[in-house]
Amino acid sequence: MKTSCLPVGARGFALAAGAPLLLALTPACAQTATAPRLDSGDTAWMLASTALVLMMTVPGLALFYAGMVRKKNVLSTLMQAFAVTCLVTIAWTVIGYSLAFTGGSGAVAPFLGDTSRFMLRGLETNFGGAFVLAPGPRGVAESIPESVFMMFEMTFAIITPALIAGAFADRMKFSALCLFMIGWSIIVYAPIAHWVWAPTGWLNRGVWGLPGAADFAGGTVVHINAGVAGLVACLVIGKRVGYRIENMRPFNVSLSLSGASLLWVGWFGFNAGSALGAGGRAGMAMAATQIATAAAALAWMVAEWIVQGKPTVLGIVSGAVAGLVAITPASGFVLPGPALIIGVAAGVGCFFAATRLKRYFGYDDSLDTFGVHGIGGIIGALLTGVFAYGPLSNGANVGGVKQLESQVVAICATVIWSGAWSFVLLKVIDLLIGIRVTEEEERIGLDETLHGETLG
Repeated sequence: MKTSCLPVGARGFALAAGAPLLLALTPACAQTATAPRLDSGDTAWMLASTALVLMMTVPGLALFYAGMVRKKNVLSTLMQAFAVTCLVTIAWTVIGYSLAFTGGSGAVAPFLGDTSRFMLRGLETNFGGAFVLAPGPRGVAESIPESVFMMFEMTFAIITPALIAGAFADRMKFSALCLFMIGWSIIVYAPIAHWVWAPTGWLNRGVWGLPGAADFAGGTVVHINAGVAGLVACLVIGKRVGYRIENMRPFNVSLSLSGASLLWVGWFGFNAGSALGAGGRAGMAMAATQIATAAAALAWMVAEWIVQGKPTVLGIVSGAVAGLVAITPASGFVLPGPALIIGVAAGVGCFFAATRLKRYFGYDDSLDTFGVHGIGGIIGALLTGVFAYGPLSNGANVGGVKQLESQVVAICATVIWSGAWSFVLLKVIDLLIGIRVTEEEERIGLDETLHGETLG
């Protein structure tokens, strides 16, 4: 660890704002190696961020999705989000965290961690003091306990598979969903998180002479990953009974607005928390998040108004989520102007993906998981390469042609891994226990047939 006369917060802001001149003009200080020390401010911010990100799944995503399904499936949709939270918590505790964030060994290290944190053993070694996470797209964690870092990353691991459920809403067996979410979080999510965020990850370090991929808070790891898995799932499971024939209007848009509002607030923990400390980069990430979200919500609203004649509540909240998705990979690397552009691009792009693209290809992505998270994540990841600058803490200079090429590599790797393994998992589970409810169960509703409950 090196010391500098520039205060930590100011130094973080300078890096986030891309101001190397400011750093160059700071008085020189003796560079001395010191042990990492806990910072109560950083730790408090990360504890709050962790709670905010957990709130994104329960109740945020749960309400957002529940409001968009039909009345007969509201409880089952809420159940899915709640159950995924519990299932992934255990999977992350047992092996997920270890596979994602340990260094790995030998030739496997760039692709997967080891089992040294199996059942979170060894976590107590960093209980009383800070631990050091080597440089990566998120920066260096050297002022918070490892338990806090593990919990923060757990909340990301929770919401990612929960997002997938929106693609196949109304028609998947609950037992199959449980098996799929456990397997997916270990086989798909943990390796991609390692590639992008772990110090030894191959996308973090860069390949073929390219800089490391820039993904501040999960454009590839979370949104493209979940969006592609959702697309594969809705294709494998098939369309809902009566799709494009029967009335499938949302049960309660006010629930969706409430859920989207909780997502918006929670996303500050998601993005600003990914600075891993309470400094200037966190502040800039928060500002970029707010600006991009508002721009995307308005862009979707205007596009819908022009194309369909009326601006809808569901449209503006969907646009806000699209903006949150697209700014996620860029949030710690861009200034307000580019954040606004990213938001507009996401609002318009995701509107057409969720309406025209889905209709053109004929797939039944129930709640537009691919249209918003997959397409929004791709837009955000690409525009990160265009607008962001740093440098990153892993030494890469963000922005420019080389960075854009690195972003394309990261997107392609995520699409291939997530798509292929999601397909395999679904097919295996289908062979074992079946993945889709019967037509009669689907017509009656999953609340009653799978859970024995109704809204009344």
